[in-house]
Amino acid sequence: MKHFRDDQLVFLLCTPRSGSSLTTVMLQNHEEVFAAQEMWYLLSLADLQLAPVRPYGGTGIIRQFYNGIISEDLFHRAARSFGVEIYEGLLNQNGARKIIDKSPRYYILLEFLDAVFPESQRIGLFRNPLSVAASYKKVNAYSGEPFSLIEDLKQPIPGMKIVDLTAGLFRYATYFKGESAYSYKLQYEELVRQPEQQLRKLCEFIGISYREGMEQYGNPVSEEKADLFYSMGAGDPFLLNHTQAHVQSIDAWKDQLSPDEMDAYCRVLGARIFHDLGYSEELEEAQRITGVRYELSPDEATMERIEQQFLKSSGYIWKPDYELSTSSILTGTQFAGAVDDLELEAVQVNQIRDHRQASIQIAQLETRVRLLENRLTKSYMEKNHVEKQLIQLRSKLNRIKSILPFGNRLSSWAQGYLSGREGKS
Repeated sequence: MKHFRDDQLVFLLCTPRSGSSLTTVMLQNHEEVFAAQEMWYLLSLADLQLAPVRPYGGTGIIRQFYNGIISEDLFHRAARSFGVEIYEGLLNQNGARKIIDKSPRYYILLEFLDAVFPESQRIGLFRNPLSVAASYKKVNAYSGEPFSLIEDLKQPIPGMKIVDLTAGLFRYATYFKGESAYSYKLQYEELVRQPEQQLRKLCEFIGISYREGMEQYGNPVSEEKADLFYSMGAGDPFLLNHTQAHVQSIDAWKDQLSPDEMDAYCRVLGARIFHDLGYSEELEEAQRITGVRYELSPDEATMERIEQQFLKSSGYIWKPDYELSTSSILTGTQFAGAVDDLELEAVQVNQIRDHRQASIQIAQLETRVRLLENRLTKSYMEKNHVEKQLIQLRSKLNRIKSILPFGNRLSSWAQGYLSGREGKS
């Protein structure tokens, strides 16, 4: 685990039906790269905090433990340790240097991803939204699953496919809006038009040398490796109909979607996202077919309904307009507290002889605050009693923090200084 580096981990981020299966199968056709057809691994890890109903009971206790006793920083560090064991284990097991985690619905946990693997590499794969909707229609007709773009957009409780096509798309578009050394944006259409050229650029970003012919996934670098990749039985059911990238699906949306379906979807998305993602020509064609000029802004009421219904049912919390963060997972909120003229009642400055002891006390108080906040949310009956305790604890916590020059987390400098002082005594 100690040898693992974040840049060995590559997240392929896009909504479903955007070309992630094709991108992954070409990238893994390289002796230094390991990938599974799908992982969804971090979703299961992040879900530990949600504490769904279990057959053996204890849901409330588990929820309090993960969201009260365990701090967010501690949970992120533990999740990272577990994640590193899995990712590094897969690298070692398969003799690879890079691992591709292709999990389209990671838009659900972008904040968690950034906190746990802040310096990982991220490929943002985008496709014409109308092509994505058409691909959903095609694959669901093939599998026999129900899907009606027009009717599903109207449902008060949206299914995950609609969440993908709306909230998921906007989450990824916002996330990759800025420039970052940890991200690379790729258009599906460019990948299938110029697979070798685009793969060379991807390999350069990932940090491996392009392997001649890796885009020809029908001619695998290793038959055993290819058999392992396909044995999972996930991903695009049409992938093996071809042996390399092709352009046949680029304009298929014009025939696969009816004018009414195009109209319903474009009204919800608005025109701006097409322009932002580089699909102005496709939008213009859709407007020609439907005879409608679409507003720049999305249908805010529909978008809000879809997002809030998903968050309510899933238990996740999203930061508004969340963009890629490159901050450290160990970064904590910094408090600047002044000691001058501060009246301490229960705790005096001269009583805090050791910063480490003060940090322990802060951690304990913060844990109690979280637990009481959880109880306050759950139980209205004890609302007044818990509120009083919270006020007292927060006051005590703030007084202690104000006398610590390094905020609510001990700095490594202070730890080193104290350790050195103890060694001399």
